[in-house]
Amino acid sequence: MNKTAFSMPPNLNPDQASPDWMNKGDNAWQLTAATLVGLQSIPGLLILYGGSVKKKWAVNSAFMVLYAFACVILCWAAWGYRFSFGDKMIPFWGKPNFALDGHYLMEQTFLGNSPTRQWSGALLGRMNFYAWMLFVPLWLTFSYTITAFSIWCSDGFLAKMGIIDYSGGYVIHLSSGVAGFTAAYWVGPRLTQDRQRFPPNNILLMLFGAGLLWIGWTGFNGGDPYVVSVDASLAVINTHICTAASLLTWLLLDIVFFRKPSVIGAVQGMITGLVCITPAAGVVQGWAAVIMGLCSGSIPWFTMMVIHKRSEMFQKVDDTMAVLHTHAIAGSLGGILSGIFAVPKLNRLFYGTSGHYIGLFYGLATKRTHDGFRQIGVQLIGVVFVVVLNIVSTSIICVVVQIFMPLRMSEEEMEIGDEAAHGEEAYAIWGDEEEKLDPKYELAKSKAGGQMEMV
Repeated sequence: MNKTAFSMPPNLNPDQASPDWMNKGDNAWQLTAATLVGLQSIPGLLILYGGSVKKKWAVNSAFMVLYAFACVILCWAAWGYRFSFGDKMIPFWGKPNFALDGHYLMEQTFLGNSPTRQWSGALLGRMNFYAWMLFVPLWLTFSYTITAFSIWCSDGFLAKMGIIDYSGGYVIHLSSGVAGFTAAYWVGPRLTQDRQRFPPNNILLMLFGAGLLWIGWTGFNGGDPYVVSVDASLAVINTHICTAASLLTWLLLDIVFFRKPSVIGAVQGMITGLVCITPAAGVVQGWAAVIMGLCSGSIPWFTMMVIHKRSEMFQKVDDTMAVLHTHAIAGSLGGILSGIFAVPKLNRLFYGTSGHYIGLFYGLATKRTHDGFRQIGVQLIGVVFVVVLNIVSTSIICVVVQIFMPLRMSEEEMEIGDEAAHGEEAYAIWGDEEEKLDPKYELAKSKAGGQMEMV
């Protein structure tokens, strides 16, 4: 038989730029998925937060997202990646090292057929921006990397136990939700008038940001198999099914109990759906995604609208964007439901082995009851570990940052907002200049300048 019949087209032949281990299709999807994930933050989350807060905090809220995005990229490349996925230093942390060397970046990643290079809302309205500048890299270095190594890295102790976290329900959402709530406790509440009335300054912009966040989640969950596969397709469709069910459930509950179809409520339901499906996206069937959406649209709604309002502890902590409910509770819910509905065959597609990766539902159906209950136990251990780690580490970080500068803006700065914090404002509206004649503006601006000198 003529061997030339099996030759590759010239543009697909391996070369120095395209090694024989690299799949061009997989790599193209990873680049696309990474771009979609980037759009979730810039401009998605930036616009969502910028439109969701009072006008006087629009610039500050959006700028916190922009700064975090830039800071995390640099810290991740410089040391965060190797902390999370490098050689084991201790059971829950990798050895610190740079991930910037040209030779290292051109090597095959630990999973998939792509090179290595592919790889806040609770504090709005009162956190000192300079304190935020220190908080972000410290939290990434300690809280996030420890969680990522423990759950995602093959040497991590939770990974060895067989925890299911398909795309970061534990590592990203539960972790950030608990950290945000803890930091909100240390920073303290907003001004009384801001807590009592904090209307969005632009609901249409908020919806635009929410839409980018939702569509960007296609890359967030669909990119996690690191290959173009049926598992990636399943993750994408499950993401949208669960999110739609969650949004509609939250909306119906608002209509039934408050007689109003709230736009803000619909966005909250959208976010809880996205968060809940994240740890399970590629390892559950579509019908399970619907059930998860019903749960994520109702349970966080209940904790936010009923329990939160009746709990003195929750009332003491000023969680501006309700990240405890939309991220911590929804993330925990998704992790637990993953342990119930995970399909053994889909786990094999993603993890490469069945092992103990079996949801309780299928464990009972196949007489692997012990494995099913064990999986629930592992998922619960993961919740406890992430919660305790982030409460402790975030508290330590806040105490350390407070040594160098106040965590909280001054009363004068909080009363004025963006103009005092940044010398800029989101919208120039007729009549605002009269407010700037108030001596409090000059006092707040001078204090902000003094903090900048200290930094």
